[in-house]
Amino acid sequence: MRLILILLRPIYYLLYHQFAWTYDFVAALVSLGRWQEWVKAALPNMTGRVLEIGFGPGHLQVSLNENHLMAFGLDESRQMTRQASRCLRNNRYFSRLSRGYAQNIPFTREIFDSIAATFPAEYIFDPQTLKEIWRVLVPDGRLVIVPMAWITGTSLLEQLAAWVFRVSGETPGKPGPISGAMKERLVRAGFDVKSEIQEMKGSQVLIIVAKKNQVKRGTA
Repeated sequence: MRLILILLRPIYYLLYHQFAWTYDFVAALVSLGRWQEWVKAALPNMTGRVLEIGFGPGHLQVSLNENHLMAFGLDESRQMTRQASRCLRNNRYFSRLSRGYAQNIPFTREIFDSIAATFPAEYIFDPQTLKEIWRVLVPDGRLVIVPMAWITGTSLLEQLAAWVFRVSGETPGKPGPISGAMKERLVRAGFDVKSEIQEMKGSQVLIIVAKKNQVKRGTA
């Protein structure tokens, strides 16, 4: 499994950069059209001023605006920033997108009520990333992560898609709560952590809500 993940990394990189224009098609194909629905599972936990880390093509940015939230975005990909800006313009919304890395968020401290990350890479649990997220969240602000989804339908096509997700490492194991390792990282970084599995048609989505507490951050 680890070897497969290593071999897939260059493909993921290209999909997010040089071949970003294919991202929506590939995401819809492998998820059987459910990808955007999974991404929007983060919405009910968002309030106030929201920063989305890794905004990709910009669909959640549009949904945040539709729900009258002040949306900001941070992503290191130039290609995705262009696509997301175009997506917002096409929907007549103002773009508040920045290029940069989650390990060095270019905003002042305690400015965001919520931070969202949907299907992020491993960087989201990096100690430096969590340190930066804690810094820019207001007291009791929330980090909402949608790290994975499982296709649970029983049709042949759904079973095939579920198998592809498993072998690619996108959804290791069976549907279940946040892993102990993920939770420990978040707790040590200064968050109170809850998770839930949201049932959708033919699929399940893991949603992590990590609330910033006022205890001094430990070493993650």
